[in-house]
Amino acid sequence: MEFRRINALPPYVFTIIDSLKMAARRAGDDVIDLGFGNPDIPSPDIAVEKLAEAARNSRNHRYSASRGIPKLRAAAAALYLRKWGVELDPDKEVINVIGAKEGLTHLMWVLLGPGDTAMVPTPSYPIHIYAPLFAGADVRRIPLGPDEDFFANLLEDWENAWPRPRVIVLSFPHNPTTTCVDLPWLERLVAFAKEHDVILVHDFAYSDTAFDGYQPPSIMQVPGAKDVAVEFYTLTKSFSMAGWRVAFMVGNPEIVAALGKLKSYLDYGTFQPVQIAAIVAMNEASDYPKEVNEIYWGRRDALCDGLNRIGWEIERPKATMFAWAPIPEPYREMGSLAFSSLLVQEAKVATSPGVGFGPTGDGFVRFALIENEQRIGQAMRNMRKALTKL
Repeated sequence: MEFRRINALPPYVFTIIDSLKMAARRAGDDVIDLGFGNPDIPSPDIAVEKLAEAARNSRNHRYSASRGIPKLRAAAAALYLRKWGVELDPDKEVINVIGAKEGLTHLMWVLLGPGDTAMVPTPSYPIHIYAPLFAGADVRRIPLGPDEDFFANLLEDWENAWPRPRVIVLSFPHNPTTTCVDLPWLERLVAFAKEHDVILVHDFAYSDTAFDGYQPPSIMQVPGAKDVAVEFYTLTKSFSMAGWRVAFMVGNPEIVAALGKLKSYLDYGTFQPVQIAAIVAMNEASDYPKEVNEIYWGRRDALCDGLNRIGWEIERPKATMFAWAPIPEPYREMGSLAFSSLLVQEAKVATSPGVGFGPTGDGFVRFALIENEQRIGQAMRNMRKALTKL
C-alpha cells in the first residue's frame, strides 16, 4: 500500500535505542534512561487539583475553542508581561496550541507549500526539520553547534539560496546542542528578517530551563519583532506539564489569525478542564518553573561532573534539560548510533544518538536530565566500568 508524506521519512533512530533498552529491561537489567526528554518531575499540585475539580463539572465536557478560552490566552499574555516585559493582545496575538509540535506543524501548513523554502538549524529537534517538509516545502539546513557561527552560516546560505527562503525556524536555548543566544543576537536576526522579508518562527521550549545566571531572551523582547516573528511558549518543561499538551503561539497578529483559521477546521481545542488548570498554573504557581529549574540544575552538575571524572570531557550547558556530549575520541569512529547501542548493552545507560537530530550530530550523543542525581551517579559508575578505553 502506498502512503503520502511518510514514505520519505527516514527510520526513527531513537526507536533502535528504545528497542535495545526494552530488551535489556525484559532480561532483568536495570537500564538508566537518559535518552528520551520526557520530564519526570510532577506537575504543580494546584493544577492537578484544579483539573480534577473542573473535570467533575459536566459543562466542561463539551467542545471548547480551538484558539483557547479567553482567560487562558489572557493568562499567557500576563505571563509574558511578567517575565519579559512584553505586552501581548490576548485576542489577536496569542493562540493556544495542543503542544508546540502540533502548533509548529500546522503553522508550516499556512506559511509554506510546494516551491517554498525554510531554513532550519542542523542538527535539530526532528519536527523543526520535518514540519516544513510535511507542508511540501524544501529545507535548507544551516550548521549550528559548538564550533559554528550560526548567523554567519545563515547569511552565507541566504546569498546562495534560490528561491529565497520564506521562513527561518529557530529554537534557543537549542535542543539538542544547548546553544544559547543573547538579546542583541536576536535583534540582529529581527533586523535581517525585516530587511529580507522573511518570517521567523522561534520555538522557546526552554525559556525557563537555564543555569549559572543565564536568562534566555524572548524574541518578542526585540522592538518590532511582531512585524516578522512568532514564538511558541509551552508549559511542558517550565511547569513540567508534558502530557497536558498546553502551549501557545504569540506574536504577529496576521500569522496568529492564519493559524487560528486553519485550526478552526482541524480541532475544537484542548479539553477545557486542562485549559482551566493551565490558567491556575500560570497565575497561581508562577514560581514553579524556578523549583523545576533547580532540580535540573542539580542534575546537570551531577552529570557533567561525573562525566569529567571518568575521563569524558564535556562543558556544562547554560540551558535546556540536556547535555550535548562529544563522543570520546577512542570511540568516535563508531558513530553515535553504534556508540549509544554500546552504552545500553554494556553500561545499561540509554542516550539519544546525535545522528537522530541530523547527519551533523553523528559525533555526539545527547543526555536528558530525566533521572535523579542518585541514578545519574549510578550511570557514571556503570559507564566507568564499560568504557574501558577512557
